[in-house]
Amino acid sequence: MKEKEKSILKTLVVCKSRQSSRQMHIFPLLISSLLSSLFLLFLSYSSSCPSSPPSSLTLSLSAASHADPCSGRYLYVYDLPDKFNDGIVRECRTIFPWIDMCPYVANMGLGPHLTKTGSVLTGTGWHITNQWVLEVIFHNRMRQYECLTANSSQADAFFVPYYVGLDTGRHMWGHHTSLRERDALLLELFQFLKSRPEWSAKGGRDHFILSGRSTYDLRREDNGVSQWGGKLLMLPEVKNMTVLLIESCPWGNGNEFSVPYPTNFHPSNESQVIAWQDKVSSTKRLWLFSFAGARRPGQAGSIRDQLFDQCVNSSHCKLLDCALAHNDCDTPTTTMSLFQSSNFCLQPPGDTPTRRSAFDSMLAGCIPVFFHPESAYTQYKWYLPDNYSEYSVYVPQDDVREGRVSIEEVLLKYSEEEIRDMKEKVVSMIPTLIYKDPSYKLESVRDAFDVAIDGVLRRVKSIIGNQSSI
Repeated sequence: MKEKEKSILKTLVVCKSRQSSRQMHIFPLLISSLLSSLFLLFLSYSSSCPSSPPSSLTLSLSAASHADPCSGRYLYVYDLPDKFNDGIVRECRTIFPWIDMCPYVANMGLGPHLTKTGSVLTGTGWHITNQWVLEVIFHNRMRQYECLTANSSQADAFFVPYYVGLDTGRHMWGHHTSLRERDALLLELFQFLKSRPEWSAKGGRDHFILSGRSTYDLRREDNGVSQWGGKLLMLPEVKNMTVLLIESCPWGNGNEFSVPYPTNFHPSNESQVIAWQDKVSSTKRLWLFSFAGARRPGQAGSIRDQLFDQCVNSSHCKLLDCALAHNDCDTPTTTMSLFQSSNFCLQPPGDTPTRRSAFDSMLAGCIPVFFHPESAYTQYKWYLPDNYSEYSVYVPQDDVREGRVSIEEVLLKYSEEEIRDMKEKVVSMIPTLIYKDPSYKLESVRDAFDVAIDGVLRRVKSIIGNQSSI
């Protein structure tokens, strides 16, 4: 918006008629006539001039009142048959073989309300949220998006609400289904999309999809080497799309972008966000560093054993062994209590380079310590600062594995002032690392969903612009 401009035209007329007693006896009629003529002349001049010209500010406000606040931000959401999304949720007991996912896909994907928060958590807005349910949360947030359009010719981007991660999960971990059965919904979806004029217009380059699973779960090549997961990311049509995942492939097609794992905090108003930020900013940190996780003795290259040993042997470290206290590690109050009491939180790779725990710890205002670039730095570029030293510590995992570094010694070198600055940066990032409750609109808080949509629109605009200029 332009800076205020003021154009004020003032007309000041001072008419003073001084009569001298010495002159009143000279030509009284002539003077009276002259004054009357001058007054009439003034009235004629002033009536021909506007009191004030129309200012540029007035014109700007008039134009702005007719501007479209959604220009460049319109999204079209495909109305797919519910077998692609809500139907999968209704069959929630089939998503994982050993976990009943029905409680976790409830409440628009937020999971059960957490009522017993104690002194660890603040107020409401807390749920027991499963890390794989982002597709449900994202779709419900999309339903509240302020710039949806039913007119596809008006849309700037197109969202495909297929719960591909949940669908893929139904055919993994020992589910004895053929590849044809496993891919049936996926292939049916793209057959449908390619028949639509919205897809044909730009070959899918303005379309995007989201998966709540890692890229490695959606890269099955059907070459006989591995039968793991689905093949979404291997379809040639998808290479034109923008794909959002909780973990992307840095060396992939360049169309994958990471979004945060869902945490347990889903605020419904701005005050909940502010109250939480105030709490974690003022919480006294009893431990220099902590680690919540389990050993991985059978995983080649894992540094979990070394981190366990270093933590156990340090008087500055607090350990939560998730192999012994599995239920505690799934309880938000337990993990958040640990992270709130620590200045630094160790975040080594798990089955893949990224961990949900990294976002849980940052939500608690704990500075993450990463050991692999793909755990954060090459992943969440829309969300995390380019200068990773502003909010985190990096220790090469090879140095840990080969015993060349002491985590305690590295972290003790940071001054109180440096720790304070890094923690403030982490706390300032909290709003964009969480997903709001889809039932409410938080106008003044931009969450992870908002950042993702902005990123998609920027990318689509860039792609379409480049194509148009060829």
